Amino acid sequence: MSTVSDSSRRLLKATEKTGGKLRKASSSRIATAAAFLIAAIWTIPTFGLFVSSFREANDIKTTGWWTALSNPSFTLENYAQAFVSGDSLPLSKAFLNSLVITIPAAIIPIIIASLAAYAFAWINFKGRNTLFILVFALQIVPIQMALVPLLQMFSDGVKIGELYILPGLGVNGLDGAYAKVWIAHTIFALPLAIFMLHNFISEIPEEVIEAARVDGAGHGTIFTRIVLPLATPAIASFGIFQFLWVWNDLLVATVFTSGGELPITKALQDLSGSYGQSWELLTAGAFISMIIPLVVFFALQRFFVRGLLAGASKG
Repeated sequence: MSTVSDSSRRLLKATEKTGGKLRKASSSRIATAAAFLIAAIWTIPTFGLFVSSFREANDIKTTGWWTALSNPSFTLENYAQAFVSGDSLPLSKAFLNSLVITIPAAIIPIIIASLAAYAFAWINFKGRNTLFILVFALQIVPIQMALVPLLQMFSDGVKIGELYILPGLGVNGLDGAYAKVWIAHTIFALPLAIFMLHNFISEIPEEVIEAARVDGAGHGTIFTRIVLPLATPAIASFGIFQFLWVWNDLLVATVFTSGGELPITKALQDLSGSYGQSWELLTAGAFISMIIPLVVFFALQRFFVRGLLAGASKG
């Protein structure tokens, strides 16, 4: 026993020493300077695109963006033209399509995953651990493997014998392709959402849950009055991830939507023209598409770090 204790103490001392060195190194002036340098290098191309989005098309094609700093000549024409450009799918229409696609595709998996995470964390049922492992393992399944089966399911439905347990959505079923892309994004998001929310919800002190049960609260009351308010950081953190993922998605939206229902990522792809001759419109369109993600991130950023650390000490 004494040998084990001595080994444990030595391991603890070595860990604290290593941690101290890492903290000291990460807080040194060199590390701070390196972080600022990396941030500057990362930001310069974005800043160049931002400047270019306000320049005349001829100036963009003949001079570098940095010349605008010494000889400024800016216009809003690129933004105005980009917003209405596109014959079958203007950027303004695609912008609204992305909102219609993204908001439900972010809210639906949060609702389902929060209920499932609570069940895995605080409801004892047979096979709970095995089922949770299976759900967690679904994160490694590539999205591309599920696209063809999902297309077939949406077209033909799911049938057992003579009974349709899930009718096909057809080509124009359930408000066109929007329902298809909502379901697809929900399916792809649930494994990560359940895992993240479960890790956070399972860290709620058991005394709090037991006290609620003693007072006569059922699972519904505990979930809505206690778990959801406490799990807000994890929900907001996943909400940011899911919103950004769906907003920036091109593959899933292109597969399950078409024509006038395509999102802004598809419109941006078409803005530059067949040979990239109109890329001044693409710079303006790119910054138009960034408005909503930036608003969402800054609105929820106070929850972001806490949500990322959910389950760091328990999983």
